[in-house]
Amino acid sequence: MTPSERIKELREQLNRHNRLYHVENAPEIDDRQYDMLMKELEKLEHDNPDLDDPLSPSHRVGSDLSKGFTQVTHSRPMLSLGNTYSLEEVNDWIDRCNDSLGNSGGLLSVPLVGEMKYDGTSISLTYEHGRLVRAVTRGDGEKGDDVTLNVKTIRSIPLVLPTGDWPESFEIRGEIVLPWKEFDRLNEERAFNEEPLFANPRNAAAGTLKMLDSSIVAKRGLDAYFYYLLSDELPVDNHYENMLKAREWGFKVSDVMTLLHSAQEVDDFINRWDIERRNLPVATDGLVFKVNNLRQQLNLGYTAKSPRWAIAYKFAAERAQTRLREVSFEVGRMGVITPVANLDPVLLSGTIVKRASLHNEDIVKNLDIHEHDMLYVEKGGEIIPKITGVDTDAREAGSRPVEFVTHCPDCGTRLIRIPGEAAWLCPNKYGCRPQIIGRLEHFVGRNMMDIEGVGDENCSLLYDAGLVKDIADFYTLTTPALRELDRVGPRTADRILEGVEASKSVTFDRVLYALSIPYVGATLSRKVARAAKNIDAIMSMSREELIAIDDVGPRIADSIIEHFAYQPNRVLVERLREAGVQMSMPEEDTSDHTTILDGKSIVISGVFALHSRDEYKALIEKNGGKNVGSISKKTDYVLAGDNMGPSKLEKAQKLGIPIINESQFLEMIGQA
Repeated sequence: MTPSERIKELREQLNRHNRLYHVENAPEIDDRQYDMLMKELEKLEHDNPDLDDPLSPSHRVGSDLSKGFTQVTHSRPMLSLGNTYSLEEVNDWIDRCNDSLGNSGGLLSVPLVGEMKYDGTSISLTYEHGRLVRAVTRGDGEKGDDVTLNVKTIRSIPLVLPTGDWPESFEIRGEIVLPWKEFDRLNEERAFNEEPLFANPRNAAAGTLKMLDSSIVAKRGLDAYFYYLLSDELPVDNHYENMLKAREWGFKVSDVMTLLHSAQEVDDFINRWDIERRNLPVATDGLVFKVNNLRQQLNLGYTAKSPRWAIAYKFAAERAQTRLREVSFEVGRMGVITPVANLDPVLLSGTIVKRASLHNEDIVKNLDIHEHDMLYVEKGGEIIPKITGVDTDAREAGSRPVEFVTHCPDCGTRLIRIPGEAAWLCPNKYGCRPQIIGRLEHFVGRNMMDIEGVGDENCSLLYDAGLVKDIADFYTLTTPALRELDRVGPRTADRILEGVEASKSVTFDRVLYALSIPYVGATLSRKVARAAKNIDAIMSMSREELIAIDDVGPRIADSIIEHFAYQPNRVLVERLREAGVQMSMPEEDTSDHTTILDGKSIVISGVFALHSRDEYKALIEKNGGKNVGSISKKTDYVLAGDNMGPSKLEKAQKLGIPIINESQFLEMIGQA
């Protein structure tokens, strides 16, 4: 056998074993046998470089030479699906499909396909002559990023198709996911390396797919499920059988996919998978129903945003019941006291929940929480645990209601209630340990000074060791002092000092935000910094001068004045200045500024593909517009990305406020 023949044989064998292991879950050989075949292939390819193939299974390890992503226009738009949360609305959609198609025979004349809605990031793969040629993210639906190099590292995705009846050219769409097992492993590694943890598998999958180093992507354990086939030469004229064909070609098509012939079957499908999804190895957030017949799909057509022939049923937030151990009271950096329910551990949406915020005294009272109550816990957006109720029938005899504390649980200072709010506050701003540490943590945060290596634990460690008593002390840290601390190794010490040095170039508006002035957030810091130009001007401004700045009201003006009236805060400013921290805004180049959005108030909501939220805020301001956080009658536009908050969407629609996407906004300001 010639090297060429053996290489071809090995590639076919390895591709087959990849499919058996990663797609069909039916391996025929063990890891050692697989590795031996791979090593033989790698040696033959090394000895015969003229026979190399970029789609060889030996290239799935990725490369650290990946470049930035190029934008690719989708051959057909990747639209989002209309959402529903009730069985009734699904049945209404079925009726609409039948009515639109002129069917009187009910669902039997419009068979549906039920599928799992995996919670990951959408992908479109293009194959030509049985070979993967391109992988593109959803992006804004019209165009996305070319992530082919990263997708090639995902072992469940075939690079070269086995012999079959696949079209010469086709597109297949699906979801890139990170299985729970890999998600937990990844977060364990990140915790060990003192890196921020991923909030959920969806974020981890999306972040991984956009990494510039595909060799790291290869190690993350991404997986993929596919749900739609597009081609001018499809094997059959219905969706269900096309996906069965895709499975034969080596694509991972979920076993959940089911052909449904009655409304009762649809209801049963929903009820079954609302429970059984918890046993799946990946995160899910709902089900998808599609009209099976492709001609009927064409007849039903599309709205501007979604196909009429498909709908997504979103699962209700998963609910669990667990016992309250105790309510603790925690002090924030601004002195606000937050009650926290400490719970018996309970599994919820794939993660163990032990704690949930109760937010304020009024919520504790309204829920009528007693000691050791059985509580109902849900996850808002499948991420944040939330206490939604109490099982009063399970209440212990003689248990007492949870009482809100009257004194600071840390420093013992008597609390005061913030006028007009449900919040209680510890007024010992400069002597209460949690408040001091909270301000240290805020100062080093990503959107403030971004001092790498100093997380929550290290802030506490540095404070308790006497090395950092205030924010200016970060600039007096030394290598010997850091290395003497427990849990701070040489690598972490170096990262901290490098981060401190790099923070000296952080712009003044972020420095102002980092000072923890009450009511002065990121957006307002930017406006105040740009208006005043430097810290000295801000510290000398009168109440009237501050109020004259856009969005600065009397309460905010008073807060700024009070902050700098406290002499130690002025001393901090001088120490930061002496350390080299930026205390003035650079001369701004306004040559590319416009008045296109002059007087327009815009709310940003959702996740964006082309620019970050901060970049869109900057573009709004650069073009004369105003960023606002909440929707009101005065709002002119809502700039909406994926996963726009349902409450904001409802309010915008109710008030008749135009909702625009990324492309429309960029076209509006002449950057399309």
